[in-house]
Amino acid sequence: MHLINGNIIKGHQGKRIYIFSFLIILLLLFFSLDIFLGSVNIRPSDVLNAFLGHADGNIETIILKFRIPKAITAILVGIALSMSGLQMQTIFRNPMAGPYVLGVSSGASLGVAIVIMGFYSGIAPADLMTFGNWVLTFAAWAGAGAVMMLIMAISARIEDVMTILIIGIMLASGLSAIVSIMQYFSSETMLKAYVVWTMGSLGNLSSGQLHVLTITVTVGTIFSIFLIKLLNAMQMGENYASSIGLNIRSARVLVFICSSILAGSVTAFCGPIGFIGIAIPHIVRNIFRTSDHKVLVPGSIIAGGAVMALCDIISQLPGSESVIPVNSVTALIGIPVVIWIVMRNKRVSGLSDG
Repeated sequence: MHLINGNIIKGHQGKRIYIFSFLIILLLLFFSLDIFLGSVNIRPSDVLNAFLGHADGNIETIILKFRIPKAITAILVGIALSMSGLQMQTIFRNPMAGPYVLGVSSGASLGVAIVIMGFYSGIAPADLMTFGNWVLTFAAWAGAGAVMMLIMAISARIEDVMTILIIGIMLASGLSAIVSIMQYFSSETMLKAYVVWTMGSLGNLSSGQLHVLTITVTVGTIFSIFLIKLLNAMQMGENYASSIGLNIRSARVLVFICSSILAGSVTAFCGPIGFIGIAIPHIVRNIFRTSDHKVLVPGSIIAGGAVMALCDIISQLPGSESVIPVNSVTALIGIPVVIWIVMRNKRVSGLSDG
């Protein structure tokens, strides 16, 4: 019997190694394709020459100053949103939880809007750089954290998953209304800067902004790895977590901080990007057939980066001169997953009722 169980465990471990290897290959493949493909047709040999410093000046600029930073940004965004979504789904025990749906991204957007549009009209958007990129980041963190705390307070009183989801959507709409009022009273230059930001982009980051995003996502990811045991305990329910000596309030605060750092950082520099935070954790759960965060955390990190790189490739419409917003691509990929989640939960609920 022990031999059989041991073989089963080894079989699961072997299967997971193959899946992780496949995901890593996909991540490297999509990262490479994101550099080689784009709205401007560049021969693969010219791309390789750009790395060696032997390419034409314009080509070298496109590869080194635009495509590589954009590909790195896509990986960082995918990691951050996937990890934030995984943590929120665990802490709320809500399959629909995610930074975009529950209004966390809207909270971060409000923080950014206050920074970009909250000054008097005599200050130009370019003057905001004197405050540094960290001001924008901290504002997004504060907005995301405030919404997380509010949603958590509501979920402590209301246990119904769909009700919390509806409240999150309404909260996001309310925050959007506040931003709209700010836009109405904002100066033309401030309004233009904010509208450009809301479109969501992976390719508009300066080197300083990419540096800040790299630091914050790296810190948030390391933080997430240290939270693995805590998340495994929380998903078993608060009673179980308390029985093993876990301080529930402190655990929530730690998860709030981590999720706010990850989701807020992405929103600050890339705009509100939806559905990745919901879709990727569910895809990873179904691929690995487990709820163990020792598997889900690294799986979400790799899969999130790979899917976001793929979305960036698609948004570039390789071979054409047109570029579509990356938000549109993430929605087309994420919405079917969300619909599947709702239908699956409804079917399971119907079976249990019967």
